[in-house]
Amino acid sequence: MKNKFFQSIFFGNYFVGLLAIALNIESTLELGLPYNTFFYFVLIFAAPTVYYTYAYTNANVYKLHTNPRSHWYFVNKRFVQWSQVVLAILCILVLSYLTIHYFDNLMVLPFSYWLSACVIILAGLLYYGLLPKFIFKYNLRNTGWLKAFVIGFVWACTANVLPLLMLRIEYRGAYPISNLWIWLFINNWMFCTVNAIMFDIKDYPTDANKHLRTFVVSFGLRKTIYYILIPLSIIGMIAFFVFGYINHFSFMQLLFKTLPFILTIYLAYRLHRRQSNIFYLVVIDGLIFFKAICGIIAVHFAH
Repeated sequence: MKNKFFQSIFFGNYFVGLLAIALNIESTLELGLPYNTFFYFVLIFAAPTVYYTYAYTNANVYKLHTNPRSHWYFVNKRFVQWSQVVLAILCILVLSYLTIHYFDNLMVLPFSYWLSACVIILAGLLYYGLLPKFIFKYNLRNTGWLKAFVIGFVWACTANVLPLLMLRIEYRGAYPISNLWIWLFINNWMFCTVNAIMFDIKDYPTDANKHLRTFVVSFGLRKTIYYILIPLSIIGMIAFFVFGYINHFSFMQLLFKTLPFILTIYLAYRLHRRQSNIFYLVVIDGLIFFKAICGIIAVHFAH
């Protein structure tokens, strides 16, 4: 029973919804912003869950012997369909409520906020190739190197752009873009991009057969780990130390914000060995959750 529940949380992408909430809370606390409303957090949980599950809704019997996740979707197909329907309806209801309740605020929303929302939605649509082919025929999910950066960008927008956008809608509060916000956005973008590259290692055989030129397919496992994952993590850690020094971060802030980089380097090294599917879903995706928790704790040690 416990195993089925565990698989449902991670295979069913409900953990992804929790990641979105954790990153939003981290960003809100670090920027000293007021919390968004309850309905926003419901939306930020349901929408990513539906979005990430979409890729597995057509899991078929041919993948059962090679992909445990596809096997789970095949066996629990009815449950997944009902979950998708319920969560999609929940998204529609919440969006309808927010639109009606904050209609006046939406009407005076600055153009830059509308543009930000459109960019996020467009990136999401292009990632799965959901636009009509006569408009844009490429699927960013199948564009090799670009794939990881698109995933990182969408997650950074979820963590840093959406909270500000919704606060403007909910309270008409204008929160200017600070140096801290810029740093947090870039940090989330690069951290989630590295995480996506690590996750691609799981799909290396499939991507190679499809001639999808991801980093690991292009450079091989060893070079991806030593020349991309570990160097990027070290650069990110050094950049954080410089930023923290300039902004007079306390020792405990530096310590907790550094831990995700150190854990990323350690886990990247461990990827030399073949890992299970659930390892990537729990441990590699869990890096993002760990980063958010460390960021939340670090806020309490701010001067």
